[in-house]
Parts: sequence; structure tokens; C-alpha cells
Amino acid sequence: MKFSVIAIGDELLIGQVTDTNTGEIARRFGEIGWEVADALVIADDAEAITAAIDRAFRATDVVLMTGGLGPTKDDITKQTLLRYFGGEMVFDESVLANIENVFERRGLTLNELTRRQAEVPSSCKVIQNEVGTAPIMWFEKDGKVLVSMPGVPFEMRAALEKVVPQLEARFPNDLIIIRRTLLVTDITESALAQRLEEWEASLPTFAHLAYLPQPGLIRLRLDCHICENEANEANRLFDEMKALVGENMLFDDDKPLEAILLAELKRRGLTVATAESCTGGNIAHRITTIAGSSEAFVGGIVAYSNKVKISQLGVNTDTLNEYGAVSIAVVEEMASGACRHLGADCAMATSGIAGPGGGTDEKPVGTVCMTVAVNGHVESATYRFPGNRERVIDRATSTAIISLIKELRKQ
Repeated sequence: MKFSVIAIGDELLIGQVTDTNTGEIARRFGEIGWEVADALVIADDAEAITAAIDRAFRATDVVLMTGGLGPTKDDITKQTLLRYFGGEMVFDESVLANIENVFERRGLTLNELTRRQAEVPSSCKVIQNEVGTAPIMWFEKDGKVLVSMPGVPFEMRAALEKVVPQLEARFPNDLIIIRRTLLVTDITESALAQRLEEWEASLPTFAHLAYLPQPGLIRLRLDCHICENEANEANRLFDEMKALVGENMLFDDDKPLEAILLAELKRRGLTVATAESCTGGNIAHRITTIAGSSEAFVGGIVAYSNKVKISQLGVNTDTLNEYGAVSIAVVEEMASGACRHLGADCAMATSGIAGPGGGTDEKPVGTVCMTVAVNGHVESATYRFPGNRERVIDRATSTAIISLIKELRKQ
């Protein structure tokens, strides 16, 4: 089953806001075997909206639309949909009751502009938006369906949980997508593709392999469009792929690196701390985005200056003077200091030159020294990461987490 997505908003076109809704919609519908055939980002303009709907309906029977449903004058989606599908604007008391509940929970006073959100085209079926004031609207015309949802991402995600089951019931689909992912490290994308070339060429028509590189690893995703009772065939292909990837496999599921690390730590009853210079607390941030991280993560020290490295982590002044802050000697002392001062079994330490300035011929921008420590044993390395400041920090963060995962598995 294929469908179209239309994201409405001038702010999306000028880059002020990034469209994350289309990706969220694609992922959620992918779980039930549906695929995006076309995706458009358009302005808050009646002609643009109308043209986009015409285009989408020519391609698919289902259209998911987000945005343009606020109380202000520049949100014109509702009026445009009224003209497109017909009917008249009516006041829906159930929508008003929902809006009042939302405002009461937020401790706000309802004004007339927001009250007008309860006006909806008579040609739509209303689905209540329990986390916002703009109602979800379901339109049908000539056997085709358009669902208009709010553009605020958290409201749109909540709307999907109501919309997906209803669309699934309206358009039953015999096929499902079984999606399995391997996380692969220590190999280039081209080398990996070469290793899998013969196997990939022999894949049946219902299977598709995607290479999704990101800093520090490659996500290798196998999609199988099959009937539910054929799931064993998808599992067989996945097992074949795992065998070919071999020791380059980091994990056989699509999980964040930090979640994998925390699971490894919890399995061993160990704790971890961070000592960060060039990554500026990004490793600690990534770890603490995972619920339950406090079971294994004790804390971190952002030691950006040498003074903090000395006072908070116990780095020796002579070590800094002899080797410089960006050195293996310093990050090893940082890691040991983090374990000692924060009472952790393991640590990750980084010091480097993220740029754009500060590099030298000996230590150019992108140089990062890194240590991971497990129960007093340390492993260290110096890396040269390409890209801008943000990419260097991101790559160093992922590499540190991957390095600690690998070291834990050696123990």
C-alpha cells in the first residue's frame, strides 16, 4: 500500500523549521507495510495546497497532510480543504470540549481565536486531538482519503496513533514489511558492499537491502515485503547476512549505540563515567537520553580547560606540559581520574581539536585522542575525523561509545 505526504508551512521552505513529520509518518506506516510514494513540502498557500492534493490523489488513494491548522490568519489549510471537499463550516461542540480540556490541563485561558478551532468543514469526520487544539480531519472523495493532522511534531505523533489503525482498517493490506537491521563497524561502505555483492544479487524480489552509513558505523537494513506467515524466510535471509558480515557486526538490532552500551554495562553490573574535553559533554548527553541510564551512568566531568583537568580529574601538570592536552597520556589520566573521583568501574575520555581553528601540522583539526577504561585496564587511540566541528564531535562521541562496547565484550 502506497500513500502520499504533504507537509505545509512557509517555515519549512525557508529552513526556519526542519520537516521531521514526513520521516515520522514514513516510519510509523512502514510498521504496517505501507510506503511513501510521494512527499511534498509546500507553502501556506491555497493554490499550492490544492495543486499538491491533486498531484497526490493522482498517485495514491491516501494522503497524509500536516500543518497549517493553527488559529492565526496565515493557517489556511482548513478553509482550502472546505473548498476542495465541499460542505460548509460548522461549529463542533465535541472539538470545543476537547480544546477546553487541553487549556484546563495547561492552566490557560481560552480566547476567541482558539475557540474558533472548533469550526470544521461538514464534509470531514473529526478525530479529536487530545494533546492540542487543532482537530484531526478525515475527508473522503471518490474512494480516496485525505487526513489532515496538526504540524506540531508531538501532536502529529499522537495523531498517528489514532489515524494508522483507522487507515489500516479502511485499506486492508495482505503484505507486511519485516525490517531487520545490523549495526556494522570497522569496514567501509564500499568494502561491505563488495563482500555482500553476490548474496545481494541473489535476493528474492520481495527483499531489499539498504546501506545507511552514519558516523562510526553502517546500518545495514534488510526489508522484506511478504505475507505474515512467510516471516521465517525473512529471518533466514537475515541470518545469512549476519554470517557474511561476521566479526564486523556490532549489534543485530536497530538500537542507539548508547542503549547498547548501557545494556552491556547492566549485564555485567558495571558503572560508567565520562571525562570530556572536545566532546563537551555530548557523550554524557547521548547516554542520558536513554531511560534508565542512571542504573549504570554515574556522571561526567566536562574538563575543557587544563585547570579543570588538573583540579577535577587529577591530570598531572607535567603530563600536560610534556605532551599537551590533546595526547594519549592526558586522556588516560582523565579516564583514570573519572573512575577514581566519580566512583565508576569504566570511563570514556576525550581530548581533541574540533575546529574550525586550533589545528597544527602535527595535530590538525579533527585530531581526537580517546581512552576507554574498564576495571583499570585502558585502551587508547588517536583519530583524525573529517568534517566540520559538529561532525567531529558527533563522530568522536560515537567512536567512544563503540570502543567501550567492544572493550566490555573482551572482558
